[in-house]
Amino acid sequence: MNYLRKISIKPFPLNKLYQRQIIWFFVILTFVFLPIVAEPEISKGDSLEKISIKPNHKKPVIVVVGENQYTELTDFMVPYGILKRANISEIHMVAPNKGVMEMFPTLSIEIPTSLSDFDKSHPEGADLVIVPAIHNADNKTIIEWIQDQYKKGATIVGICDGVWTLGYAGLLQDKKATGHWYSKEGLNKTFPDTEWIRNKRYIQDQKIITTTGVTASIPISLAIIEAIAGTKKAKEITNELGIINWNSNHNSDDFHLDWNQYLTAGKNLVSFWNHEVIGIKTYEGIDEVSLALVADAYSRTYKSKTLVTTNGKKSVLTKSGIRIFSELNEESKNKIHFQVEIPKETKAFPELNQTLFHIQRRYGKDTMQFVATQLEFSLKEFCHYVTCQN
Repeated sequence: MNYLRKISIKPFPLNKLYQRQIIWFFVILTFVFLPIVAEPEISKGDSLEKISIKPNHKKPVIVVVGENQYTELTDFMVPYGILKRANISEIHMVAPNKGVMEMFPTLSIEIPTSLSDFDKSHPEGADLVIVPAIHNADNKTIIEWIQDQYKKGATIVGICDGVWTLGYAGLLQDKKATGHWYSKEGLNKTFPDTEWIRNKRYIQDQKIITTTGVTASIPISLAIIEAIAGTKKAKEITNELGIINWNSNHNSDDFHLDWNQYLTAGKNLVSFWNHEVIGIKTYEGIDEVSLALVADAYSRTYKSKTLVTTNGKKSVLTKSGIRIFSELNEESKNKIHFQVEIPKETKAFPELNQTLFHIQRRYGKDTMQFVATQLEFSLKEFCHYVTCQN
């Protein structure tokens, strides 16, 4: 890892998302922790039901749909990257408009297909639609499109806070579902006719599938592969990712923000004079799953932001064909404190572990725990792979 000379920088501009985060952190300091949602009994089975495929489809048609402005990075790129490399489906990235999709907390990518483009080429609809967290969860255009796909027989998957969009679409009524741990209270109040499940990373209720927080995008992607192509194929992809299994086991009680994490976040956020800019080197064929996890983690410290560099190019294509745009310009290139490079032969899960370990060494254990909590990533699992410092 190449560390560049550290220089003083002005506080980086805060867009509306960061402004909301600032307000959020100072408001929540006045409240007590979220109440625990009641835990209904559920089936012990982990495997998803077989994904139904339309008769005229040679392969399942899968769509990952997002909003052009602010779609959650890992929720979108991880399922697409994993399912694309499995080569078991015809998979598309779509948004209301083709062109640039801004991700949060960082990155921007190219979307080659609009919703109307997809509808023209596939009037019969998709077999499976994946909905990540989007900034405007009640986006009318996306909701109406998802409702139409559901009516045409598609299975709908809500990743993390993508569950809000499913709820606003009316797809969760009288269903069992789950979501990001932090959203559970709000989900319970907003959608009282839904049975909210704890201690499962993903839940299927007929043609509706929902998951817990950000990193649940990995096991649900593997579970989808298993449902389409069998366990052997899922294990093959599991080995490529460097993980052990994709079961739905989860301990919801492990995820909450204690006062130490609140204070860590607030302290990191207001200490703008020592915020850092991290350059992430990208190249043709980079593993987009690793890239998404690494960029997402570094962007959640509240001490750092990331910029994608492309070695002088305007953009690069990832391993699965996602076009990533460079975020570097004349002004920002002089503000990078250090560069991170993701090795070509890396495996995504160990890469995430190493990123969290580096965050711990650079910013402290409290900040690392805060990042892991946001990602709903088990520190018990993390500490199994690397030595956690006291």
